[in-house]
Amino acid sequence: MEVKKAVILAAGLGTRFLPITKAMPKEMLPIIDMPIIHHVVEEAALSGIDDIILITGRGKRAVEDYFDVAPELEIYLEKKKNDGLLKTIRDISSFPDIHYIRQKNPRGLGDAVLRAEKHVGNEPFAVLLGDDIIRDQIPCTKQLIDIFYKYRCTVIAVQNVLKENVSKYGIVKGRNYEDSLYFIEDIIEKPKQEEAPSTLGTVGRYVFTPEIFDCIKRTSVGVEDEIQLTDAIRLLKDIQKIYAYNFQGKRYDAGDKVGYIQAIIDFALENKELRGDILKYLKMVVKE
Repeated sequence: MEVKKAVILAAGLGTRFLPITKAMPKEMLPIIDMPIIHHVVEEAALSGIDDIILITGRGKRAVEDYFDVAPELEIYLEKKKNDGLLKTIRDISSFPDIHYIRQKNPRGLGDAVLRAEKHVGNEPFAVLLGDDIIRDQIPCTKQLIDIFYKYRCTVIAVQNVLKENVSKYGIVKGRNYEDSLYFIEDIIEKPKQEEAPSTLGTVGRYVFTPEIFDCIKRTSVGVEDEIQLTDAIRLLKDIQKIYAYNFQGKRYDAGDKVGYIQAIIDFALENKELRGDILKYLKMVVKE
């Protein structure tokens, strides 16, 4: 079966960005002039996904509004003959079908994925975290889908993380299978540095077979009193092969303040209108 559905997780409370996330979803924080979630949805669409399930929570209505049509704004831009911006606004509302499911209580990534079970059904599907931006000529999700088609089993994206940061990630114990691809022997959620089996950390992109749903249902509350997706993956590896792929591309953890600022700087430097002024400012700051 083809991978045509994606579950994008955007239900977190965004506590690392308080107090602004008290009134604004972290997924709507802007990278210059487009919110974080735009880049995630765009990645899914560019990967061939035509059916997106966005898992949201309380206070996330702005996410739904962003991808909705805006007739009054379109009429205003038409009158102003601002064709470029008008096209941008219309393109946003023409993304593939987006459905919204609310996670009523923040019970972890595993529970958030489970909310999509009825919509996904018995099909393979992608999962993307709503605050991770990954950029490459071939979208990260497309890279995973291609591997899925080759091996017909679950594939998760990983990258080498700093040893001092392993406690922030699900860490994979893997056996090298081929270039950048590992057969997963174990996976541990947020281990202590001395207990981490490697520095290969999961980074918010997955392609699952539907068996993951039963594994989530069998998963007990784990780290941080939440139902961890990592713990469900540990159960899944007992019934099917799972691969970890060290993806190609650059990742920004936009749910982290440093990663968010890095994304803004890099995107600004790629913008022809902003690059010159930003470079001048950065050089001035370095001199100081």
